[in-house]
Amino acid sequence: MSGGLKKRIASLCGKAFPVLFALIAILAFASMAAAAESESFANPAVEARLITAENGVGPDAASISAGLHLRLGKDWKTYWRSPGEVGLPPTIDWTGSENVAETNFLWPAPKRFTAFGIENFGYQDEVVFPIRITLSEPGGPTRLNARVSLLICSTVCVPQDFALSLTLPRASGIDKDAATQISTYAARVPDDGTDSGIGIETAHLDASMTALTVTARSDVPFEAPDIFPELGEGTAFGKPDVRLGQGDRLVWARLPVLAAAPDLPELQITVTDGSRAATLQPALSDAPPEPPFSIAAVVPGMGELAWIAAIAFLGGLILNVMPCVLPVLSIKLSSAITSAGQSPARIRTGFAISALGVLAFMWVLAAATLGARALGLTVGWGLQFQSPVFLAIMFVVLVVFAANLFGLFDIALPTSWQTRLARAGGGKGYGGDFATGAFAAILATPCSAPFLGTAVAFALAGRSIDIAVIFTALGLGLSLPYVIIAAFPHLVGRLPRPGQWMIVLKIVLGLALAGTAAWLFWVLTGVAGQWTAVWVGALSLSGVALLSLRRVPGMARVLGAAVLSVVSVALAGYLSDADKSTAVAGTEWAEFDRSAIARHISIGQVVFVDVTADWCLTCKANKALVLDRDPVVSRLRGSGVIAMQADWTRPSETISRYLESFGRYGIPFNAVYGPGAPDGVVLPELLSSEAVLEALSDAGSGRAAATQ
Repeated sequence: MSGGLKKRIASLCGKAFPVLFALIAILAFASMAAAAESESFANPAVEARLITAENGVGPDAASISAGLHLRLGKDWKTYWRSPGEVGLPPTIDWTGSENVAETNFLWPAPKRFTAFGIENFGYQDEVVFPIRITLSEPGGPTRLNARVSLLICSTVCVPQDFALSLTLPRASGIDKDAATQISTYAARVPDDGTDSGIGIETAHLDASMTALTVTARSDVPFEAPDIFPELGEGTAFGKPDVRLGQGDRLVWARLPVLAAAPDLPELQITVTDGSRAATLQPALSDAPPEPPFSIAAVVPGMGELAWIAAIAFLGGLILNVMPCVLPVLSIKLSSAITSAGQSPARIRTGFAISALGVLAFMWVLAAATLGARALGLTVGWGLQFQSPVFLAIMFVVLVVFAANLFGLFDIALPTSWQTRLARAGGGKGYGGDFATGAFAAILATPCSAPFLGTAVAFALAGRSIDIAVIFTALGLGLSLPYVIIAAFPHLVGRLPRPGQWMIVLKIVLGLALAGTAAWLFWVLTGVAGQWTAVWVGALSLSGVALLSLRRVPGMARVLGAAVLSVVSVALAGYLSDADKSTAVAGTEWAEFDRSAIARHISIGQVVFVDVTADWCLTCKANKALVLDRDPVVSRLRGSGVIAMQADWTRPSETISRYLESFGRYGIPFNAVYGPGAPDGVVLPELLSSEAVLEALSDAGSGRAAATQ
């Protein structure tokens, strides 16, 4: 090779070397920069990647700052560590990672959002979960293998399970973009109140687990505070009532408890306010804190109250012709027959007192409702039928009444008592007239009728005056047949004259009451247990047998039967605590689980909820006439439909709160959920096949889109 050629090659190499060096440096820098984040997992709902603030592991570095970066599609959300009533928080499995001793997953402050009518806590649009990773070998190369499990929800919920990996060599340098993202969201992680200036003064959880009341204070005025309590898996809270006071430096919040876990851990509360957040563990106080101000309730005007009272009157009137009130009609008819031949004044007074008996029971029920509400107890229409003692009393009374109509015995007051009553000018039977009306009202309460649910819900959710007016209107509607005969006593004269037909009628009425007693025995079996019902039935029949022994003196028979009746009622209350065998729902019905409703909807299924009870005759009529017949039963058993049954035979706070969320306090209650009706379609009290099928079709209208 000539000298000139060598010089030319050397000259070219000298000029190319800086270019090659720069290219190698760029490639090396690009390689190091790429190491600051993993490859992305992406679909239309979410894009996820693992990022680190460092481009590599520096000399003697004991930890690195990482983050799980999520970009969520429009209307898609994921969950916080305490997701609310439904949802799942993100989790990461680090199996297969190298040079990783420990990881600390941090949670930025969440936002509140509603899905399927349920409060949930989480994130939307974009979020970075900061992760502090402690190294096993400081300064050594590190490989991160992250198996991410994620639940994201929009109109449907879709679980995501994917892997992300990232390798960091021994190197120095910072990825400014990743570091900025991690530090931005790390600043949103709640502190202990030191930097945020937020502290919790009091926290009170009532004994019945219905509400949590919290007060928090801030060094600077609150702007838009929110409260996120955590009380273990299975405990869920509703939307808080938040009020500010003391120059907006004090926040008072009351949160309804939607569901409570059996074993409660230590209470933890996160308070957020814009970019500030603090998580604290306050001790529970003995008394709830007073709110900084009271919110005046929006009370109905006289016109609205009068309209609801008219609806209540109509609902009470319709109760008279409902199938569940057959014993009531029997008692009324029996009372009318025994009144034949009496003077118009006596007939008028007797039926007026029967109407007063109906009203008196309604007033007692209204007073009991006000008292129970003042004590924080659950109130509702027909809830007395959840009491074994009440059911035992009703069973004993009906058995005695039926046996009396069958002619097994006759009980008369002593002659001296009858003489005194006659001399008092009131005549015999006024006490019986009053009891007839009250008993009719008692037997009507486990029933529901059109318009009744609206009126009762209005009353129980309103003021004391609302309860008084509505229950009075119900009583007036239920007692209207009595009032009509009291106003026109000559109608009784049109009844057939007494004769042999009355014996047949007494037997028919006795059978009606015996049938009602059998129904109450069945209800008692479901509420108190089989053996409790057997003891109550045996003692009641023993009392009837004793009353039928005519050779035994009358007073001894009465006292002996009274003792047996008292013992049977006492045993109903005592044995029911030990005998808790419950009737199991049919195999076609799933057990009611409010939180599972959203999960079923998220995969495109339709959920039919039936709140029922053994003591609800209208519920049984709905089941026999609609739900257990084609075409409805085939539809409920079909694919894509979940039929849930909530049994309210015994008291249940879960079911009570579910009903209250719809402004309902009585049953039957039926609702249909689906992709086309995520908040539920409420059906009328009296079901029809057309209404149920239409609701199922409307609720499932979005199923195809949800499946896709």
